[in-house]
Amino acid sequence: MKFTGITYRPPPEANTLLLQVTAGCAHNNCTYCSMYTDVKFKVEKLEQIEKDLQEAQKLYKSETRIFLVNGDAFVLSAKKLRKISDLILKYFPMMETITMYSSIRNIMTKTDEELKDLRDNYRINDLWVGVETGDADVLKSFNKGYTMDDTYTQLKRLKTAGFDYNCKLMLGTGGRGKGIEVAQKTAELINKTKPKMVRETTLGFFDGTQLQEDVKNGKFLPATELEILEEQKKLIELINVEDTHFASNHYINAVSVNGFLPIQKENMLNSINSFINNADTSFLNSVAARQSL
Repeated sequence: MKFTGITYRPPPEANTLLLQVTAGCAHNNCTYCSMYTDVKFKVEKLEQIEKDLQEAQKLYKSETRIFLVNGDAFVLSAKKLRKISDLILKYFPMMETITMYSSIRNIMTKTDEELKDLRDNYRINDLWVGVETGDADVLKSFNKGYTMDDTYTQLKRLKTAGFDYNCKLMLGTGGRGKGIEVAQKTAELINKTKPKMVRETTLGFFDGTQLQEDVKNGKFLPATELEILEEQKKLIELINVEDTHFASNHYINAVSVNGFLPIQKENMLNSINSFINNADTSFLNSVAARQSL
C-alpha cells in the first residue's frame, strides 16, 4: 500500500486499517507544527486508492473501521469523498465507520446537505477535529486559518448532521501564566459543543517552526510543567458534560489520565494531584522537551 512520508494517525486508531487519500496537509501553516513540512500536499488518484484497497482486502477480510490519511483528509470535496466511500464499500462491504482528521476549515467547505449525506449514506460518521484550544487569541496566534466563532459554528453543524467527532486539544498553548485562563475558555467550548471524545496532548517546540523562533526570541514564554498540570486539572474540573470520553494519555503528557466524565473526574484529579505532590520540584519548574505533537 502506498504511503507518502511519515504517516500520522490518532493513538486510538492504532489497530485501524489506514488508507492514504491525501499526502501532507492542505494548510501546513500552523505556527507550532512541523509534521508535514517535508511533504507537498497532494490528492491521491482514485486508481491508486482502489489499488491499495485491493491489496488491503487480501490482508484484512472483515474490517469495520478505516482511517483515511493524511493531515486533513476531510479537505476533499464531498463528491470525492463519496467516490472513495463507494470504493471502500466495494471491497469492504461490512465497513461501518470511515474516519479521518479534519480541520474546522474543512467542515466550512461542506454544505449542511453534504454533511448529512456523507454521514447518512456514505458511512463517513466520525472525525478527529484539531481544535487545539478554546482561547480565541491563542487560536489566532497559531495561524490555523479560522476563528473561534468558526469553531463553535462548525462543530454545531457537525452535531446537527449527526456526526460523532473527537476534539483534539493541546495543553500549554497559552504559555506562561495563562494556563488557567485557557482552561476556562476551553472547558466552555467543550461544554457547549459536547464532542464524543476529548483528547489532549501537550504543546512542544520543534525545529523550523515559527513558535520555536518565538520561544528563542522571547516572544513566547513556555509554561512550566507545574502550570501545565494545573491547566490540565482546571480543564477536567470545569468540563460539565455527560458520558464524554476524556483521554489525556498521550505519551508526551506528564500525567496520563483516561476515562469518562463525569463519573471518573475525581479519579483523574487525584492522579494529577498525587503526581504533583510527589514530583521533584526541579521538574515541576522546568520546561520539558517533547519530541512529537
